[in-house]
Amino acid sequence: AFFLNLTFTVLEVVGGLWTNSMAILSDALHDLGDSVALGMAWFLDRLAQRKGDTLFSFGYRRFSLLGALLNALILIGGSLFILVHAVPRILSPEGAYAPGMIGFALLGIIVNGAAVLRLRGGATVNERVVTWHLLEDVLGWEAVLVVSVVMLFFDLPVLDPILAVLVTLYVLWNVIKSLKRTLILFLQGVPETMLLGDVEAAIMAVEGVRSVHHLHLWSQDGEHHVLTAHVVAERSGSLLEAQALRRNIQEAMQKFGIGHTTIEIEDPNGEGCPAGADCY
Repeated sequence: AFFLNLTFTVLEVVGGLWTNSMAILSDALHDLGDSVALGMAWFLDRLAQRKGDTLFSFGYRRFSLLGALLNALILIGGSLFILVHAVPRILSPEGAYAPGMIGFALLGIIVNGAAVLRLRGGATVNERVVTWHLLEDVLGWEAVLVVSVVMLFFDLPVLDPILAVLVTLYVLWNVIKSLKRTLILFLQGVPETMLLGDVEAAIMAVEGVRSVHHLHLWSQDGEHHVLTAHVVAERSGSLLEAQALRRNIQEAMQKFGIGHTTIEIEDPNGEGCPAGADCY
């Protein structure tokens, strides 16, 4: 899917310049972003499988966030470039070669459709996101096909830059939303798929828990989540009882997709957090 998309992106740039179509060039930008996303997902998927070491003790999963950030910045920069060149074309339309646009639109539908079929049914977040990007490409090429057919019979060159602006704004809107989610994860925010209050309530519902504090939740890559918490037990008990309570809490966290937990069990009659500790 990566090589298919990248090859077609190069053809799109050549074809967009040949047909003088801003719509094709704007979709080439989108396909370039998809190529980068596919390439990074491919590379970082392999890198993310590496275990933790002395440099990255949690492992390499957060490198996928780096890829998402770079991909978003590339698309934002490219979108602004397309808008700067497309908006003046609306005010002063230039003719585009409609037959060539039709040919590229049909080729775009075939190529992106084949890539969607290749990635269909992917289990990871990266695969699902990239699949949606490619589906958007198929829809974009269908729009180019409709516009180019209209331009084949009617002298309406202004339709090409209008379509370019609409496609670019749509891409830009989705990229900015994706960038916001990525930055939240980068800054160790709570994953958007869950609420901290729900997690706290689930811990409190475990038998033997009196209270919970110092509760923190973040995600390594949007898929693998990490939780730390201090839990006050209902009563004093043995080490085996504390271990059993910790195990029950960990099992309760599985429904949230939290795979890594660090839970400190505190005695109700003890002093709790050490003096000066950051417990909140």
